[in-house]
Amino acid sequence: MKKSLFCFTLCALTAAAALAQAPKPKRINRAIELLQQGQPIYYTGSHEGTAGSYEQGMKDAQTWADYISYDMEHAPFDVKGLADYMRGLAAGGPTKSGHRTPAVIVNVPVNGIDEASVRANAWMFQQVLATGVHGILLCHADDPGAVKAFVESVRLPIHKQGVDHGVNEGRRGVHGNPTAARIWGVSVEEYQQKADVWPLNPNGELLIGLKLEDKYALANADRNLKVPGIGFAEWGPGDMALSLGAKNQQAPEMVAARGKILAATKANKVFFLNTGNANNIVDMIKEGVMVVAGNEAAAQVGRKFTNRQMPY
Repeated sequence: MKKSLFCFTLCALTAAAALAQAPKPKRINRAIELLQQGQPIYYTGSHEGTAGSYEQGMKDAQTWADYISYDMEHAPFDVKGLADYMRGLAAGGPTKSGHRTPAVIVNVPVNGIDEASVRANAWMFQQVLATGVHGILLCHADDPGAVKAFVESVRLPIHKQGVDHGVNEGRRGVHGNPTAARIWGVSVEEYQQKADVWPLNPNGELLIGLKLEDKYALANADRNLKVPGIGFAEWGPGDMALSLGAKNQQAPEMVAARGKILAATKANKVFFLNTGNANNIVDMIKEGVMVVAGNEAAAQVGRKFTNRQMPY
């Protein structure tokens, strides 16, 4: 009897200690929480052919990455598959950092050619956000009018930061918010308060970005990044090379393009995305790269260099 009581007490104390030491995230979006701490973030891509499934979401819930880049630009625009994936992530969580899910940022198949194109296709942003994702990336963000329309399309009209100072009132509707709130694990009211773009809204949990990946976006890089609400940007070397007619990333015009976009992100306080590996990640971070496309080995080196404390 005494032995059983001792074992019960020991187990209870062990469980209580583990609960006390469990990570307590300060935000819903782990990527934003890390960027706010000055820590670079590392992402992995969704798995072609299996991304849109509950089972893959369950597996990816324990990913080494800080966020998952979910491709709907080149893969099918399958909102049901994305919704199933998000439900799987929630079921497979929480993450080692204590977050309900890893952050998910979706490449939506809308090209930011001009304002009219983005407004006509804004329904895609709204359907994607209704699944509970944590951000969207606008492809071929060529024109500042298109970027402005993008920001307005993902914002609810209750949020006023930046309104009449570069953007107008948000145009996102209320329907779909209950399903997104369930993925985030919050009430609908709390979701609506938090579902806004960061860092424009300090309490926002949505991280949106731009692909400045062709000569048109390059020409407008600084103007595009001046639009309030953008959190990060990349220079898309693959498409940029095609647009500039360059043979490789080392071509002078490519080096100049990357330099121009990096400078524009710094000038406008937008985080820069670039590919990194275990051999160059430290130099990338020193240069100012804060969003990293790379593998787990690169992340391990980078996290050690920046003395990352958040579990992963």
